[in-house]
Amino acid sequence: MILGKKILYIGNQLSGKGRNVSTIDTLGSQLREEGFRMVTASSKQNMMWRMLDMLYAVVQYRKEASFVLIDTYSTSAFWYAFFTSQLCRLFGLKYIPILHGGNLPYRVKNNPWLSRLIFKNAYRSVAPSNYLKYEFESAGYNNIVHIPNTIELQNYLYKERKDIQPKLLWVRAFAGIYNPKMAIDVLNKLRKNYPEAELCMVGPDKDGSLEKTKNYAQSLDLKVTFTGGLSKQEWILLSQKYDVFINTTHFDNTPVSVIEAMALGLPVVSTNVGGIPFLLDVGNDSFLVNDNDLEMMVVKIEFLMKNPDEVSRLTGNALQKAKHFDWHHVKKDWLALLNESK
Repeated sequence: MILGKKILYIGNQLSGKGRNVSTIDTLGSQLREEGFRMVTASSKQNMMWRMLDMLYAVVQYRKEASFVLIDTYSTSAFWYAFFTSQLCRLFGLKYIPILHGGNLPYRVKNNPWLSRLIFKNAYRSVAPSNYLKYEFESAGYNNIVHIPNTIELQNYLYKERKDIQPKLLWVRAFAGIYNPKMAIDVLNKLRKNYPEAELCMVGPDKDGSLEKTKNYAQSLDLKVTFTGGLSKQEWILLSQKYDVFINTTHFDNTPVSVIEAMALGLPVVSTNVGGIPFLLDVGNDSFLVNDNDLEMMVVKIEFLMKNPDEVSRLTGNALQKAKHFDWHHVKKDWLALLNESK
């Protein structure tokens, strides 16, 4: 294995600015530990300065970088990927988009010309889920490699939950596409039969949804714990106080928070959208409900409370699945990609 290659990683490195830890933080650190010389951009908070910083990094390391990894999203951050990838093309740099977000296939469909400029000219594109791999291959892209999102399993405190209480945990950035309002509705309905029901929502604001969610909870006279953004260690420790993980999103890819919940022994009840059915096996390691199906999500939570044997079976299977996302396994795919000859 060739070590010491310089890798430039382009993405939103904003965990130090109150945002969630993202792939550029975790994967960048893991690749550095494997011997790669990692350079990252950008941690600039202002979007325009961040774009300029990313472009400058491509120019600065154009003669040194063996590869440029580019976190690629479907919304405003799509333009970071577009402009940096085209600058890589200008300099003849091999770049690898890392595909994020369950809504990315819609971007490919709605902006086919821009998408082709990025993905047809990429050295490879990395799909963290089989869902995105399938969608991109269906759109005519044949240079897609599936490498899953990763966790370091040793950092997660698995807890066997034998007596499930209506203590719900939600972990995500507050954004409309993740439907945080549904979590409030779930709590409101659950409290009709279980007045002691609790909800903790962990995550930073992304589009103003945090304040809207707080106001909505207040209008229903519900006490909800809003922690804001937490470090990985903080929310892992916090998770020990809760018994059910709910994922209410409208769109998704392969959310790391769901994988982490499985590693922590939290039974998962999620909406069945985007890449979720490619990640979770309904009735085997989790429960899935239709998008925005409040009634069924409450039914599944109540089922978990009444059936501890099923909780043990689901969480046991989920833990086995989570082990496949451990860096010890996933790093083999990254090392093979970054050391291959083409």
